[in-house]
Amino acid sequence: MKVLVIGSGAREHAIAHALLRGGSVEQVTVAPGNPGMEKDGIKTTRLSESNHAALIDFVKDNGYDWVFVGPEVPLIEGIVDDFQAAGIPAFGPSKAAAQIEGSKDFAKRLMERHGIPTAAYRTFEDLASAKAYVAEHGAPIVIKADGLAAGKGVTVAMDVETADAALEDIFVDHRFGSAGAKVVVEDFLEGQEFSLMSFVNGTDFWPMPISQDHKRAYDGDKGPNTGGMGAYSPVPQIGEDVVRAAVDTIVRPTVEAMAEEGTPFTGILYAGLIATADGPKVIEFNARFGDPETEVVLPRLTSDLGAGIKAILDGGTPDFTWAADGATLGVVLASDGYPTDVVKGAHVPDIPVDDDAHVYYAGVAAGQEPGELVASSGRVLFVEVSAPTIKAAQDKVYGILDGLDVTGMFYRHDIGAKALAASGGEA
Repeated sequence: MKVLVIGSGAREHAIAHALLRGGSVEQVTVAPGNPGMEKDGIKTTRLSESNHAALIDFVKDNGYDWVFVGPEVPLIEGIVDDFQAAGIPAFGPSKAAAQIEGSKDFAKRLMERHGIPTAAYRTFEDLASAKAYVAEHGAPIVIKADGLAAGKGVTVAMDVETADAALEDIFVDHRFGSAGAKVVVEDFLEGQEFSLMSFVNGTDFWPMPISQDHKRAYDGDKGPNTGGMGAYSPVPQIGEDVVRAAVDTIVRPTVEAMAEEGTPFTGILYAGLIATADGPKVIEFNARFGDPETEVVLPRLTSDLGAGIKAILDGGTPDFTWAADGATLGVVLASDGYPTDVVKGAHVPDIPVDDDAHVYYAGVAAGQEPGELVASSGRVLFVEVSAPTIKAAQDKVYGILDGLDVTGMFYRHDIGAKALAASGGEA
């Protein structure tokens, strides 16, 4: 099969790499992709993910069998609807179903109607009423821009002053543009967060192994929220009973609710969850693979990704199998200043890897010299390692990163620390 993947980041690199590894897909092209992907024999084409008409023509003219849509923006803009209208199979939710990510208010209302466990919330469309609610409610409290904000629209405010500043960022400074036309204000939840992604086709779904992302920019969960600075899988401090409860009380009722309300979901449903004393609860839903979770979950897939997705597109039953043991762990290398004042242009070093390690490229561009890459965005690349344990994976990935000249870039040094703390360093 020939497959076109839409997107440009490390997530799409991981998807394309997994498709080729499976065997049934012989050629993958990523639009627009990035030059780092080409190191893995992945083709790229500089078509914008927002140019739906050009992408449709490209698929038809070049004989691609189907399309995988990676990022949230084209999904929310209705790219799957447009492909399907042109007779092209595309894996991802419709524009209507993608609202589960495109509007936090939509997602919260859906959960409220169907009794799906999540934090209590209120939605506001003006600064004064939102501030009045925060003053009455008190802190800690969570402030979320309603629309898409590239993973940066959430503030966990431990005091009222921080909450007020976040609200002013959204309503006065318009930091997130139209994404901040509404604000969801949520109760603060205590517990460990984890990510549960599932392949979905209507009311049928196939869960993946869970993972844990690290959102804060700096070691010790300090600094601003980012799109993610690293991840690992499995998550030994989250018990199987918690995962089963999440499937039964969150994933299943959510896909059934979407179908019941006339917006059936097909694609990847990402549930960002927190294990509270009252059981797992939803922090957020995404309508696609998480980033960087994809880069540590897909390496654990032991079946053919392309064959599984093709089965779903054909209305059949896919076969997804996962490694029963071992661990994967990865770390983001980011440009200085990320996520607020990104300093681009750093030289990206060659990174030595072996069969148990991989580099997934994100914000890179071609440099002056042949084969040279330079940092062109906030998150530059992701180094992933597979090993028998989380500790072994952590040791290996930092052995790689600590030996590099990363002038102009930075990375966290504690990815996986929560798993090791929970297990006494034995995970």
